[in-house]
Amino acid sequence: MRLLVVIPTYNEAENLPRLVSALFALPLDLGVLVVDDNSPDGTGEIAEALKARRPHHLDVLHRTEKNGLGPAYLAGFRKALDTPGVEAIAQMDADFSHDPAVLPQMAALVENGQADLVLGSRYVPGGRLDEQWPLWRKGLSTFGNFYARTILRIPVRDVTGGYRLWRRETLAALPLARVHAAGYLFQVEMAYLAYKLGFRLAEVPIYFQERQWGQSKMSFAIQIEAAIGVWRLLKRYRDLP
Repeated sequence: MRLLVVIPTYNEAENLPRLVSALFALPLDLGVLVVDDNSPDGTGEIAEALKARRPHHLDVLHRTEKNGLGPAYLAGFRKALDTPGVEAIAQMDADFSHDPAVLPQMAALVENGQADLVLGSRYVPGGRLDEQWPLWRKGLSTFGNFYARTILRIPVRDVTGGYRLWRRETLAALPLARVHAAGYLFQVEMAYLAYKLGFRLAEVPIYFQERQWGQSKMSFAIQIEAAIGVWRLLKRYRDLP
C-alpha cells in the first residue's frame, strides 16, 4: 500500500530533517509532502534540500501565509488526493510528538480492511501523555477530549489528536470545502465528519511526547476556539445523517 505522509510545518528547521529520516527508515512504501507556511527560520528551504535528495519520494508545498493548521492540512490533503498511486494519507506533527514507529501498525489496519480512519490515541489502553507534563495540562487535555466527544457523540477516545491515517477513498468522500476550523478544532471537525458519514474509525495507542526542539504552536486563543467551535459543528453538519 502506497502511503503519503502530510506534514505541516512552521519553524521546524531543527525537527524536519530528523523526522524525514525516521519516516524513510520505516518498512513502508511511502512518500512525504511537506506543507510549509513560509517559515522564517528556513524550514521551506530545508524541505527543498531534502526534496533534491529524494525527488521521487518527497515534495514541498509552499504557502505564502500562516493562517492556521486546518488550511495547511486541507491544502496538503488536496494535493495528496491528486497524487497518482496514493492509497492512504497520513497526517502528523513535525515535532516528534507523534512517533513514526507507530505508522506501520496504523497502516496495517487500513490495508487489511479493518478501518477507514485510524487515529493515534493517547487515551486508549497503552496510550500515554508526556510524563513531564504538569497535572493541569494533562487535565486540560483529558477534559478537552471528553468535552468534544461527549457533545458530538463520537465513539472514539481521542478526537483532538493529530496523528491519523486515512484511506484515500475516505478522505476523498469528505466535504472538505465545508471544513472551516483553522486551529486544533480542525482535528475534531474531521473526525466528526468521518463518523457522521459512516466510516469505520479505529484507534491505536501512542505515547504523546512533548517536542524536544522548537516552540509549541498551542495558545489559549486556540483552546477557546476549539471549546466554542464544538457546538458550532453540531449546527454546521446537522444535515448529515
